[in-house]
Amino acid sequence: QVQVVESGGGLVQAGGSLRLSCAASGSIFRIVAMGWYRQAPGKQRELVASHNAGGATNYADSVKGRFTISRDNAKNAVYLDMNNLKPEDTAVYYCDAYIYTTTSTWNEYWGQGTQVTVSS
Repeated sequence: QVQVVESGGGLVQAGGSLRLSCAASGSIFRIVAMGWYRQAPGKQRELVASHNAGGATNYADSVKGRFTISRDNAKNAVYLDMNNLKPEDTAVYYCDAYIYTTTSTWNEYWGQGTQVTVSS
């Protein structure tokens, strides 16, 4: 069974920084893509940043220049370095991963979420 777990959330003041971590474990053959989504109260879940197997990254316009996504394939992990945080960044952040458990079987896995709260 594959598990995806996030950590690193917390309460920070505007202008501060946090690093979110996500690690996948279990019956993993290959992770082809990992990314971060967030969901604020009363809002739809939105893509924050993604990182595919080829190294390409994508960011939401609202976080470009402030957030950086990176992967450590050896550790089955993905990170989100968040700088110059703003109150509007407040949300539950979720890790998303596309994982092959065999050479021909894959699925999408989600973490449980980690809360990021930015005070003004």
